Amino acid sequence: MRRTELREHIFKLLFMAEFNTPEEMPEQLRLYFEEMEELSPEDQAYMEAKYAAVRENQSSIDEMLNRTSKGWKTTRMNRVDLSVLRLAVYELVYDDSIPEGVAINEAVEIAKRFGGEDSRSFVNGILGRIASEASHE
Repeated sequence: MRRTELREHIFKLLFMAEFNTPEEMPEQLRLYFEEMEELSPEDQAYMEAKYAAVRENQSSIDEMLNRTSKGWKTTRMNRVDLSVLRLAVYELVYDDSIPEGVAINEAVEIAKRFGGEDSRSFVNGILGRIASEASHE
């Protein structure tokens, strides 16, 4: 599976977590992966690991989002945009194997595909500010 497809599945898992309790998520993950055709063990392991890493760092990711997004706290963001942003911020800040431009572009594409009319520009703007801040540190 290509990285773009893997990223989209991770986004979907993060989105599902918005509607399920932490206790329900292991079963939800199992069901999600069970429904996927031709899923290699390596791809599943990659998705599970990245999903878990984003969730483990979610509070610091949300702090960055709240600090960066003017007038839009994470509690007010729509869940699609929030899930896209959490994955992209994780890739920007914690995953050195993903180039900055790739993380932003992929997030914008997911936002365009699954989000609302303004999701693309909203996601791009916030990620641009976070990337800019990170390069000045």
